[in-house]
Amino acid sequence: MSRKKIFNHDIMHCTHDAVSGNYLYSGRVLGMTEPEDIIQLHPELKSQWQAITSHYDNIGLSHSQNPIWDVSFQKFKDYPDRETSVFIFCDEMLDSDRETSDGYLEWKMVVEFINSKNNFIRLAEELNVPVPLTICASTKAQLLSNDKIPYPCYLKPAVSVDGVGIYRCEDRQELDEALTNLADDIPLQLQQEVVTPRFLNLQYQITKAGVEPLVATEQILDGFAHQGNRYPTAYQPWDIVEPMANWMAEKGMREIFAFDVAVIDKEDKTQYYAIECNPRFNGASYPTGIARKLNIDSWSSETFTSNHKSLEDLNLKGLEYDPAQKTGVILVNWGSILVGKIAVLLAGSLDEQDKLRQGLKERLE
Repeated sequence: MSRKKIFNHDIMHCTHDAVSGNYLYSGRVLGMTEPEDIIQLHPELKSQWQAITSHYDNIGLSHSQNPIWDVSFQKFKDYPDRETSVFIFCDEMLDSDRETSDGYLEWKMVVEFINSKNNFIRLAEELNVPVPLTICASTKAQLLSNDKIPYPCYLKPAVSVDGVGIYRCEDRQELDEALTNLADDIPLQLQQEVVTPRFLNLQYQITKAGVEPLVATEQILDGFAHQGNRYPTAYQPWDIVEPMANWMAEKGMREIFAFDVAVIDKEDKTQYYAIECNPRFNGASYPTGIARKLNIDSWSSETFTSNHKSLEDLNLKGLEYDPAQKTGVILVNWGSILVGKIAVLLAGSLDEQDKLRQGLKERLE
C-alpha cells in the first residue's frame, strides 16, 4: 500500500517572472491527487476551489479533499509520515529529518546536475545518446571564441525554464544581438537547429521497481515554446534515452522526469536526437496523470487565453468531459484563469478534439 502524499507543485522558486501567473501553477497537480492526499495551494486559488472541485466531481475525477492555502515547503515538517511530491527538487526541501533517511541529498544532486543543459550534453556524449551538434561554454567570451558555430542555431542559457532566454540565430549578427540579452558570466550553449516539425516528450517514472517508461507524447509548439502535447504517438524511441534514464535512477532521481527528443523522418529510416532532460514534472505530466486515472486513450493538452477571469464565468455545458463517451474538456491548469489563460485536456479522436477546441475558444471569448 502506497503512503499518503503531500503535494507542493509551486514553481515560483525555479521559474522566471516572465511566465505570466506562475504563482498560480500550484493548482495543476490537483487532478493527479487522491482524496486523502494533502495539496498545498497558493491562497489566491481559494476563490476557484469550489468551481474546480465541482468540475472534477462532475467528470468522476478523484482529487484531494485537503487543501492547505500555503505553498511554503516548511509545511512538510508538519507531516513527517507523508510522502512528498514536488514539481522539482529545491534546497527548501532539505532538512535534518529527511536529508539522510529519504535520500533527498542524492535527489538534489542529480536534479542540479542534469538541469544544466551543458551537463546534459556532456553526459549524453559519454553514454552515446545521440544529440545535435552543440557547443557548450562557461561564458559569452568562451562561446564567441569558437570559430565553428553552426547556423542556424539556438542560443540557450545552460539553465532555463519554459523557453525563457532561448533565441534562434540565423547568423552571427543575430547571435550578437541575442547575446546582449544575456548576462556575461552565465554558462551558455549553442545548438544546431534540427529541422523537423516533430518533437517528442518521453516521460519516465521512478517506482519501487526502478525506473519505468511512463508515456510518449508529441509536443505542440509555438516556435520553440511549449504549448501542449498530443497522445498517442507512433514514435516510441525509448532505447535512445534509456542509458541516461538508468543513470539518473542510479544517482537517486525521484518521481517523474522527461526527455525532449527530435524526430527526423527520412525515406529509409527515422533518426532521433535527444535535446534536453527536464528532471522534474513538466507541462505534459499533468494531463498525462489525469488521462491515466480516467483511462483516456486519445487526447491533447493545450493552453488558451481567456477573457474570463474566474471559472464561475466559464460555461462548459456540452463540452465538459463525459466519462461514458470518453470525450470532452477537462481543466488542468485551472488557477491561471485569474490572469486570463487556462490549460486543458481535450479528450477524444482528432476530429473530436478539433470540435472541442473550437467550441472552447468560443466560450473563452
